[in-house]
Amino acid sequence: MGPTPRRARRWRWASLLGATALAVTAGSALACPAGAAGTNVDFATHCIPPDIAGIPPIDGTTTANVSVDKTSPKVGDTVTVTYTVVTAAASNPTDLALPADIMTPTGKVTLGGAQSGDVTVAGPKKNPPVPGKAAFPSFSMTGTFTVTKAGQITLSPGGYNIHTSYILELDTPCTVITPPAPVSQTVTATDGTPANTRAISLGSASGDAGAGVTVSGTHFTPGATVTLAGRAGDTQTADTATVTANAQGSFSGSLVVNDKATTGIVAYEGGSWNADKGAGPAAYVVNDTTPVPAGSQKLTTTVRAGTLSMSQAGDSVALSAVDFGQGGASAGSLNTVTVKDFRGGPAGWSLTGKVTDFTGPGARIDAGHLSWTPACTAKAGSPSTCEAGSAGTVGSAGATLASTPNGTLTGGEFTVDAGLSLDVPAFTPPGAYSGVLTLTLT
Repeated sequence: MGPTPRRARRWRWASLLGATALAVTAGSALACPAGAAGTNVDFATHCIPPDIAGIPPIDGTTTANVSVDKTSPKVGDTVTVTYTVVTAAASNPTDLALPADIMTPTGKVTLGGAQSGDVTVAGPKKNPPVPGKAAFPSFSMTGTFTVTKAGQITLSPGGYNIHTSYILELDTPCTVITPPAPVSQTVTATDGTPANTRAISLGSASGDAGAGVTVSGTHFTPGATVTLAGRAGDTQTADTATVTANAQGSFSGSLVVNDKATTGIVAYEGGSWNADKGAGPAAYVVNDTTPVPAGSQKLTTTVRAGTLSMSQAGDSVALSAVDFGQGGASAGSLNTVTVKDFRGGPAGWSLTGKVTDFTGPGARIDAGHLSWTPACTAKAGSPSTCEAGSAGTVGSAGATLASTPNGTLTGGEFTVDAGLSLDVPAFTPPGAYSGVLTLTLT
């Protein structure tokens, strides 16, 4: 004797909808989308099929992956996130084949570290037909978030829901049993402050009191009012003039220098000197034209100014190996850099570095995974003191390795070193990876 009509209808709905409900946690391997792939992570999942399916809640393990389109964003950037369910706890439990394009997934990605909150993600209504008893295809969902804080931001897969459009419109929500799920991806955000590339040059390095000197500038804000000013050491003198930068951010103007104590000239935007919006000081000397007393002889000599230069002990660094499946810190030391500042003027210098992504066999390690711990030592007798940059991420945006401040008289010889550490993701494909660290001295 067959089932009663009511029981028969219940069995049919269970066959049609129960399998569809289980699709939310099923999956086979799926290639990661374009961008920086994260690490596959496993987490316990609790899924609740629709009541009409007549199937109890499903507890199992989901494997998922979170990828991003950029791992070294700046504050204010928009990051695209892709959440992929790779392998799940169940497959189609019935002999009934499911048709194509009935599943629409949505979900959340949990942010942690420097920034908190959830990223809403959604996928297209797109799936291939699924035979009875077969594994369900993987599915991906995408969304975006805006970076609001600098630092490391972690991304973990969160709960998700499958909306099915087959006979009825139904939802099957799945939650992380012990949230948050393990971290699958990490991005390192920087504050987004652009590097100051403003620069000035002088028509001459000296002149008599009351003479004008031509000041030329580049890379200022187009159309900005720029103040030209004399400096006596770290103090601005009363000698000032203003010019306007053209559409390309360049200018050329004249500054009359009267103060005999002048050691340099600066140019800046805004109402007062700001190192982030200025350039210089460029060395300038006011000639001593004091008359020689009767019966005296004026003796003069010249100290020739040199250049600002750097050299490095080598051009290749072999970082320590890490194991596949474990990853971690691949460590090494920067080849020693020697900076020689023999200009003899009031300007300090800055040594910065930036690195490319590390490329290897079929994968890459994002530039944001390289960090350093800088150190700097001044040779005895050097007028300037050397300041090591902050320990932290290098990345493609760059960071300061070492610098010296402006002063009444600067210069000397300096030794710069740094410990290096590349954070290699656990399941990076085996092989050799290389990136290029570029150092710039200004």
